[in-house]
Amino acid sequence: MEDRYQSLAHAKGDCKYHLVFVPKRRRRQLSGQIRRQLGAIFPAVARQTECQIVEGQVLPDHVHRGIAIAPKQAVAHGSGFLKGKSAIAIARPFGGKARNFTGDHFWAWG
Repeated sequence: MEDRYQSLAHAKGDCKYHLVFVPKRRRRQLSGQIRRQLGAIFPAVARQTECQIVEGQVLPDHVHRGIAIAPKQAVAHGSGFLKGKSAIAIARPFGGKARNFTGDHFWAWG
């Protein structure tokens, strides 16, 4: 039987969360090439932290993601990292920005 809990030195946990990412002003721009890129971007970014994409769906105006986060990691850190790095990965090829951008963000905050 597979152990579904993540183990630490003194704790075990199964921390899964449902996140919804929405582009600024809920623009319907998550289709075509951007949609295909997001399918590869989210798992790659999640591997950089101790997160794992459990499930997800990309709709034209928002993204649903089910993620599993290690018990020692804060939810805000995992979701913020995923949101920030995916915005940068989308902005570079599709927004014409070669470097990190200031002030103009892809995902809506809060």
